[in-house]
Amino acid sequence: MGVLVLVLGDFHIPHRAAEVPAQYKEMITPNKVNTVICTGNLGCREIHDWVKSLSSNIHIVKGDFEDDGIKELPEDKVVEIAGFKIGVIHGHQIIPWGDEEALANKAVDLGVELLISGHTHGLKSNSHNGIQFINPGSLTGAFSTLCVEPSPSFVILEIKQHEVTVYSYSLHGEEIKCEDSKFERRTAA
Repeated sequence: MGVLVLVLGDFHIPHRAAEVPAQYKEMITPNKVNTVICTGNLGCREIHDWVKSLSSNIHIVKGDFEDDGIKELPEDKVVEIAGFKIGVIHGHQIIPWGDEEALANKAVDLGVELLISGHTHGLKSNSHNGIQFINPGSLTGAFSTLCVEPSPSFVILEIKQHEVTVYSYSLHGEEIKCEDSKFERRTAA
Protein backbone atom coordinates (compact mmCIF):
# COMPACT_ATOMS: atom_id res chain seq x y z
CA MET A 1 0.00 0.00 0.00
CA GLY A 2 1.19 3.49 -0.79
CA VAL A 3 0.56 6.84 0.87
CA LEU A 4 -3.17 7.57 1.20
CA VAL A 5 -4.34 11.12 0.51
CA LEU A 6 -7.93 12.26 1.08
CA VAL A 7 -8.96 15.04 -1.31
CA LEU A 8 -12.02 17.16 -0.38
CA GLY A 9 -13.54 20.48 -1.29
CA ASP A 10 -16.47 22.80 -1.84
CA PHE A 11 -18.47 22.09 1.33
CA HIS A 12 -20.30 25.47 1.40
CA ILE A 13 -21.70 24.76 4.88
CA PRO A 14 -24.08 26.34 5.95
CA HIS A 15 -24.70 28.56 2.91
CA ARG A 16 -25.47 25.96 0.23
CA ALA A 17 -25.54 22.70 2.19
CA ALA A 18 -26.53 21.77 5.73
CA GLU A 19 -23.92 19.10 6.47
CA VAL A 20 -21.61 16.39 5.18
CA PRO A 21 -23.69 13.37 4.09
CA ALA A 22 -24.00 10.78 6.88
CA GLN A 23 -22.57 8.04 4.62
CA TYR A 24 -19.39 10.06 4.18
CA LYS A 25 -19.12 10.94 7.89
CA GLU A 26 -19.01 7.19 8.58
CA MET A 27 -16.22 6.69 6.01
CA ILE A 28 -14.16 9.82 6.63
CA THR A 29 -12.82 9.57 10.15
CA PRO A 30 -9.58 10.70 11.82
CA ASN A 31 -6.27 8.97 11.13
CA LYS A 32 -7.35 6.71 8.26
CA VAL A 33 -5.17 8.57 5.72
CA ASN A 34 -1.65 9.98 5.76
CA THR A 35 -2.58 13.38 4.31
CA VAL A 36 -5.67 15.51 3.68
CA ILE A 37 -5.84 18.02 0.83
CA CYS A 38 -8.77 20.45 0.70
CA THR A 39 -9.58 22.81 -2.18
CA GLY A 40 -11.42 25.28 0.05
CA ASN A 41 -14.91 26.72 0.31
CA LEU A 42 -15.35 25.10 3.69
CA GLY A 43 -17.94 27.64 4.73
CA CYS A 44 -17.44 27.81 8.48
CA ARG A 45 -14.89 27.32 11.26
CA GLU A 46 -16.61 24.10 12.44
CA ILE A 47 -15.94 22.38 9.09
CA HIS A 48 -12.39 23.78 9.02
CA ASP A 49 -11.78 22.22 12.44
CA TRP A 50 -13.34 18.89 11.35
CA VAL A 51 -11.06 18.71 8.29
CA LYS A 52 -8.03 19.51 10.49
CA SER A 53 -9.02 16.63 12.82
CA LEU A 54 -8.74 14.02 10.05
CA SER A 55 -4.93 13.81 9.91
CA SER A 56 -1.82 15.42 11.33
CA ASN A 57 -0.80 16.37 7.76
CA ILE A 58 -3.36 18.82 6.34
CA HIS A 59 -3.15 21.13 3.31
CA ILE A 60 -6.03 23.58 2.77
CA VAL A 61 -6.26 26.45 0.29
CA LYS A 62 -8.66 29.37 0.36
CA GLY A 63 -11.83 29.24 -1.70
CA ASP A 64 -13.75 32.24 -2.93
CA PHE A 65 -16.45 31.85 -0.24
CA GLU A 66 -14.78 31.42 3.15
CA ASP A 67 -16.07 32.47 6.54
CA ASP A 68 -14.25 35.41 8.10
CA GLY A 69 -12.75 33.06 10.67
CA ILE A 70 -10.83 31.02 8.07
CA LYS A 71 -9.54 33.62 5.60
CA GLU A 72 -5.88 33.08 6.62
CA LEU A 73 -5.53 30.21 4.13
CA PRO A 74 -3.13 30.48 1.14
CA GLU A 75 -4.41 30.95 -2.44
CA ASP A 76 -2.28 28.05 -3.68
CA LYS A 77 0.08 25.48 -2.28
CA VAL A 78 2.68 23.00 -3.55
CA VAL A 79 3.28 19.82 -1.58
CA GLU A 80 5.48 16.82 -2.24
CA ILE A 81 4.05 13.43 -1.37
CA ALA A 82 5.98 10.21 -2.06
CA GLY A 83 8.07 12.03 -4.67
CA PHE A 84 5.11 13.58 -6.53
CA LYS A 85 4.90 17.39 -6.69
CA ILE A 86 1.25 18.31 -6.21
CA GLY A 87 -0.26 21.76 -6.66
CA VAL A 88 -3.45 22.73 -4.85
CA ILE A 89 -5.73 25.64 -5.77
CA HIS A 90 -9.40 26.33 -5.27
CA GLY A 91 -9.97 26.99 -8.98
CA HIS A 92 -11.80 30.32 -9.03
CA GLN A 93 -8.49 31.82 -10.22
CA ILE A 94 -8.70 29.82 -13.47
CA ILE A 95 -10.49 31.61 -16.31
CA PRO A 96 -12.56 30.13 -17.85
CA TRP A 97 -13.38 27.99 -14.80
CA GLY A 98 -12.19 24.41 -15.21
CA ASP A 99 -10.45 25.11 -18.54
CA GLU A 100 -7.78 22.45 -19.12
CA GLU A 101 -5.35 24.74 -20.93
CA ALA A 102 -5.55 27.34 -18.15
CA LEU A 103 -5.16 24.60 -15.52
CA ALA A 104 -2.10 23.26 -17.39
CA ASN A 105 -0.59 26.76 -17.41
CA LYS A 106 -1.15 27.05 -13.65
CA ALA A 107 0.47 23.63 -13.12
CA VAL A 108 3.51 24.74 -15.13
CA ASP A 109 3.68 27.99 -13.12
CA LEU A 110 3.65 25.96 -9.89
CA GLY A 111 6.11 23.40 -11.26
CA VAL A 112 3.85 20.41 -10.51
CA GLU A 113 2.91 17.21 -12.31
CA LEU A 114 -0.46 16.87 -10.55
CA LEU A 115 -2.85 19.78 -9.98
CA ILE A 116 -5.78 19.48 -7.60
CA SER A 117 -8.50 22.08 -7.97
CA GLY A 118 -12.16 22.53 -7.09
CA HIS A 119 -14.68 25.31 -7.72
CA THR A 120 -16.69 23.64 -10.51
CA HIS A 121 -18.16 21.07 -8.04
CA GLY A 122 -17.78 18.41 -10.74
CA LEU A 123 -15.84 15.25 -9.88
CA LYS A 124 -13.14 14.78 -12.50
CA SER A 125 -9.78 13.10 -13.07
CA ASN A 126 -8.01 13.59 -16.39
CA SER A 127 -4.77 14.67 -18.02
CA HIS A 128 -3.81 17.38 -20.47
CA ASN A 129 -0.37 18.09 -21.95
CA GLY A 130 1.18 15.48 -19.66
CA ILE A 131 -0.22 16.99 -16.46
CA GLN A 132 -2.75 15.15 -14.32
CA PHE A 133 -5.76 17.06 -12.97
CA ILE A 134 -8.05 16.03 -10.15
CA ASN A 135 -11.19 17.79 -8.99
CA PRO A 136 -12.83 16.12 -5.98
CA GLY A 137 -16.17 17.81 -6.70
CA SER A 138 -18.28 18.96 -3.75
CA LEU A 139 -18.28 16.79 -0.62
CA THR A 140 -21.79 17.99 0.23
CA GLY A 141 -23.18 18.15 -3.31
CA ALA A 142 -23.56 21.92 -3.04
CA PHE A 143 -24.81 23.60 -6.21
CA SER A 144 -22.67 25.92 -8.29
CA THR A 145 -23.29 28.00 -11.39
CA LEU A 146 -21.52 25.30 -13.42
CA CYS A 147 -23.18 22.29 -11.81
CA VAL A 148 -26.66 22.82 -10.37
CA GLU A 149 -27.19 19.32 -8.91
CA PRO A 150 -23.78 17.70 -8.38
CA SER A 151 -23.52 14.36 -6.61
CA PRO A 152 -21.66 14.65 -3.31
CA SER A 153 -18.13 13.42 -4.02
CA PHE A 154 -14.52 13.15 -2.91
CA VAL A 155 -11.30 11.41 -3.92
CA ILE A 156 -8.72 9.21 -2.24
CA LEU A 157 -5.28 8.99 -3.85
CA GLU A 158 -3.00 6.04 -3.26
CA ILE A 159 0.46 7.30 -4.15
CA LYS A 160 3.22 4.79 -4.75
CA GLN A 161 6.73 5.38 -6.01
CA HIS A 162 5.87 5.66 -9.71
CA GLU A 163 2.07 5.68 -9.90
CA VAL A 164 -1.07 7.12 -8.41
CA THR A 165 -4.37 5.29 -8.10
CA VAL A 166 -7.34 7.68 -8.01
CA TYR A 167 -10.41 6.39 -6.16
CA SER A 168 -13.37 8.65 -6.97
CA TYR A 169 -16.37 8.37 -4.64
CA SER A 170 -19.80 9.75 -5.45
CA LEU A 171 -23.13 9.47 -3.64
CA HIS A 172 -26.22 8.62 -5.69
CA GLY A 173 -29.28 8.52 -3.47
CA GLU A 174 -28.16 6.27 -0.61
CA GLU A 175 -25.57 4.39 -2.70
CA ILE A 176 -21.86 5.24 -2.74
CA LYS A 177 -20.16 4.47 -6.04
CA CYS A 178 -16.40 4.18 -6.37
CA GLU A 179 -14.45 4.29 -9.62
CA ASP A 180 -10.70 3.97 -9.88
CA SER A 181 -8.08 4.94 -12.41
CA LYS A 182 -4.28 5.04 -12.46
CA PHE A 183 -1.60 7.23 -13.87
CA GLU A 184 2.16 7.00 -13.84
CA ARG A 185 4.54 9.81 -13.05
CA ARG A 186 5.92 11.81 -15.97
CA THR A 187 9.52 11.76 -14.88
CA ALA A 188 11.60 9.54 -12.67
CA ALA A 189 12.03 10.70 -9.09
